[in-house]
This record gives sequence, C-alpha cells and structure tokens, in this order.
Amino acid sequence: MGEIRDWRPFVYGGVASITAEFGTFPIDTTKTRLQIQGQKIDQSFAELRYRGMTDAFIKISKQEGINALYSGIWPAVLRQATYGTIKFGTYYTLKKVATERGWLLDKAGNENLWCNAGCATVAGAVSSAIANPTDVLKVRMQVSGKGTNNAGLVRCFKEIYVHEGVRGLWRGVGPTAQRAAVIAAVELPVYDFCKLHLMETFGDQVANHFISSFIASLGSAVASTPIDVIRTRLMNQRRVHQLQLHNPVAVAVAELARPRGHHHKFYTGSLDCAIQTVRNEGFRALYKGFVPTWVRMGPWNIIFFITYEQLKQMY
Repeated sequence: MGEIRDWRPFVYGGVASITAEFGTFPIDTTKTRLQIQGQKIDQSFAELRYRGMTDAFIKISKQEGINALYSGIWPAVLRQATYGTIKFGTYYTLKKVATERGWLLDKAGNENLWCNAGCATVAGAVSSAIANPTDVLKVRMQVSGKGTNNAGLVRCFKEIYVHEGVRGLWRGVGPTAQRAAVIAAVELPVYDFCKLHLMETFGDQVANHFISSFIASLGSAVASTPIDVIRTRLMNQRRVHQLQLHNPVAVAVAELARPRGHHHKFYTGSLDCAIQTVRNEGFRALYKGFVPTWVRMGPWNIIFFITYEQLKQMY
C-alpha cells in the first residue's frame, strides 16, 4: 500500500486539474485573444478587436459560435493530464522528502517558506516544459477559433510539425517554464499557508479550501501575467521550418496562409518580445488579459483544490 499511496498525489492532481480546466476554459480563450491583439510587430494581430473580457466573450460567441470558446479544449485536457499530474504529484512528493529529511518543518512544526517555494518551483518548471507541445496546440487553436474536435487537434499538430518542425512544438518553452515556476512558487505555498492558518477557524473543510484558493489566485495572477503575455505571443508565431524553404510548394502554402499585409518579423526570444511589447504598446500591454487571468484562476483553483481535497478524503 505504501507504494500506491506515493502515486496518489499524481492521480489526484491530474483528475482535479482536468475538472478545473473544463469548468473555466472559455475564460482562458478570451484571455488568449486579448493577449495576442494590438501587436505592432505582427500586422495580422495589430487590430484591437476586443475591449475586454466580457466584450471578447460576447463577440466570439456571436461571430464564431459558442463552440469557438472551447477551441483547444482537447490539447488543454491533454496538458492538464500531463502537466497537472506531474506538477502536483511532484510538489507533494518533494515536500514529503523534504519533511523526512528535516528541511521543511522547524521545531515548532511550521513549514519553511523557502523550502516550500523551492519544491513548487521545481515541480512547476519541469512539468510545464514536458507538456509544452500541448500548450502550443491549445494557443494556436484558441486564436483560430476552429478545431474543437479530435480531427482539429491532429490537423493542427500535423501543420506545426510539417511547417515548423519538432522545435515548433516547443516554441515558448522558456517563458512557459518561467511562468509555471512563478505560479507554482506563489500559488501552492500561499494556498498551504492560508489553509494551515485557517484550520483553527474552519477546519479541513470546503470553506477553508475556498478561501485559501481565492487568496492564492490573486498572487498568481499578478506575478505571472507579464510572462503569460510573452509566452502566448511566442507560441502563436508561425515560422516556417528552414528545411521547408527549399520546397516551393511549402513556400507557396505558407504565403497563401499569411494574411494580407503581414510582415516577415518575429520575436527572437522572451527578452525581445518583452522589449518590443513595452516599446510599441506600453508597459500596460504586459498585463493584457489580467482580468480573465484572475477571474479564471479563482474558480480554477477553487474547483481544483476542492476536488483534490475531496479525493484525498475519499481514498
């Protein structure tokens, strides 16, 4: 039984993450659309189509249909099945190891904040890097508003692989890992801290999990949104693989797929994207999509942690 118990955090984390993803995905789609608009370097996304989260939600629903809000849901589910499972399982496993070696708890039984944050950072960075291809697929499908079924997922994967190579599936992996590390370093320790200190008032009940989740989500949104904007823009870039440049058919297809007026300019990396964004759109552009990020993180964390805690109590 001991070995089975060690795997339980991984299973609970995966199931809880998928449940939370289904419940909040339309908000994530509005966030992605807001983050990619207004780019001066990419004329195909220069237009400011949406004034905010609510406006994006209404326009996407009216112009593209309700299904468009769930474009990319299947790669998102795949992402959570890998990312969520690995992140939360690794986090609680590392905490267990740290506790056994006397690194996490002091003599009074209080958790060391830096050790806790370190466990969360490692878990977040590693799991997000592994799951990066599913994140790229999700962003591409959310932006296009198409491909809400399995065929769309396979077709999107094939297009990226053919035109951009394997590296295209790991586009934006740097800021993705950084964002995940920041979120995990803030979110998980804050949640555990709040839950521990609210235990005397609420006990290990849903009310405690709800309040702790809401507080943790605010810190995560503030810390991670600028990195998220950079990550989304890098993932949405379509750069034809160099090997395809010798293929006239591939070049022709790429040219036809490129919107009229689109310039051959790309962000060279995370730093360049941040500089170009601030220079062309102002510092506030790094917080595009902050509202849907926070609005989504609140319910997502609440659904996740309540589901996680209930699974722990059931089994």
